[in-house]
Amino acid sequence: MTDQTQPGTTPGTKPVPPVTKPVKRPLLLTLLFIILIMETITISADAQSTQTTATPRQMVDALHAAFGQHPNARAVHAKGIILEGDFTPAADAKSLSIAPHLQGKTLPVTFRFSDFTGIPDISDMNGGSNPRGLAVKFHLLDGTSTDIVGHSFNGFPTATTDQFRTLLLAISTSAPDAPKPTALDTFLGDHPIAKTFLTTQKPPSVSYGTLSYFGVNAFKFTNAEGKTQFIRYQFVPEAGEQFLTAEQLKTAGPNYLSEEIKERIAKGNIKFKFYAQIAEKGDKIDDPSITWPDSRKRVLLGVLTIKTLAPNTVQEDKALTFNPGNLPDGIEPADAMIIDRKKAYPISLKERQ
Repeated sequence: MTDQTQPGTTPGTKPVPPVTKPVKRPLLLTLLFIILIMETITISADAQSTQTTATPRQMVDALHAAFGQHPNARAVHAKGIILEGDFTPAADAKSLSIAPHLQGKTLPVTFRFSDFTGIPDISDMNGGSNPRGLAVKFHLLDGTSTDIVGHSFNGFPTATTDQFRTLLLAISTSAPDAPKPTALDTFLGDHPIAKTFLTTQKPPSVSYGTLSYFGVNAFKFTNAEGKTQFIRYQFVPEAGEQFLTAEQLKTAGPNYLSEEIKERIAKGNIKFKFYAQIAEKGDKIDDPSITWPDSRKRVLLGVLTIKTLAPNTVQEDKALTFNPGNLPDGIEPADAMIIDRKKAYPISLKERQ
């Protein structure tokens, strides 16, 4: 019979349980680091978790259903005007991201202001021409580019691409003489944020250059140290927001915005301060219909200066595209809608050639 007594004990006594050694500090730090990394991954995964059912082709077709399909015209924001200028980044911009246009050098920029809808001859006085659009193309030193697409309303009517398609299809079947309640009535009843978007747009502005614009989707910025932050873009006019008076409204024509911007740029430069609004814990990253509070910190990324009118030939407008998914290192999409837009825009571009 073998002796089962553990070393260090006497027969007939219970063995002393081994003493548990404290976890060493390096191991604790490693565990904490892993937890932090997993939380970051979880946030990023949540931001990308929405699965879109509609195909890019179906999204473009839904825009055509709502606004009609017009030769050589964009599916949305069809009516617009192109200008040229530059961007000078602020000193703090590179602390947020390694993106090349934020590193300090002044770069050339192409701008396009526009009206909403895919109707190329819509009147600037038509309520459907809101929100106004601002698209920005930064021309990078290596010959590539990166784009931002924004509009003059802080927010988006729907949380997802599929909901936006449903809204567009509801608009397409809800003519003034359609039986009540229309499909649009029903949709807006179920989606109060969309109703707010459609019914509380800003009044007609004095100029494209006297409106603030918002990039409604969120992006993840990564800096040289690997620190990440979620942001949304804001463009604030140096001239401040200005809207037409009652007297000016009486004389404003259907193309007054493009006429005004030509006169304005002939007299001098037009400037916008370009900001990143920083998300905080609890802010909706992957839902562009939920705005972040105005109390959120804004970091100045730089100043955009519009200097000249572009030729604005038909060929130039047909060839020029702005894609919000055209991103450099240091900037990543933070909600699924950006990916959907990236896939749909080339379809519209091909159609208008």
